Amino acid sequence: MLIDATPGMSVVGQAGTGREAVQLAHTTRADLVVMDIRMPDLDGIEATRRIAAEEDLAGVRVLVLTTYDTDEHVVEALRAGASGFLVKDTRPADLLDAVRTVAAGEALLSPGPTARLIARALRVPDALAEARPRPALDRLSDRERQVLTLVARGLSNVEIADALALSPLTAKTHVSRIMGKLAARDRAQLVIVAYESGLVAPGR
Repeated sequence: MLIDATPGMSVVGQAGTGREAVQLAHTTRADLVVMDIRMPDLDGIEATRRIAAEEDLAGVRVLVLTTYDTDEHVVEALRAGASGFLVKDTRPADLLDAVRTVAAGEALLSPGPTARLIARALRVPDALAEARPRPALDRLSDRERQVLTLVARGLSNVEIADALALSPLTAKTHVSRIMGKLAARDRAQLVIVAYESGLVAPGR
């Protein structure tokens, strides 16, 4: 009701399972999927991974829902290709802002909740994390490493520009080049790369 009542937005499908979500992404070609993590048949992480892996669905963005305090595996959803996440008690106005942000191709990353959640989830290594190769950052320049560090802390392009005495356009260009060099889908995945590579330490 909220989305349909907002000019420029409409709901084109609703899925009860992860498998249905993937199917609807194919049939509706929605700009954005709001994905719950916990669903029957196929969980939201795997559904997100399948959507992100499909070349035909390259333009479809995924915004995951989390209870925040309990869903540590939201990090896996970001690794799978989600462009950000929402807490389930998000206010209506913030929900609409999040939909606009992610649909426009940006990642929904705020300095506080995102950094805390990712740091907490990565603090205790598991077998999967131990087996996963760490991303190589040797192809990045020193300036690009600085920019990536600030992206991982949740700063916007304007904030990065202010912190490094750059123009916003130059900061945006650096972010785009970093994404290209690291084969990252968006800023959300850059955050994961920064933590997994050790460039940014969890909890700092």
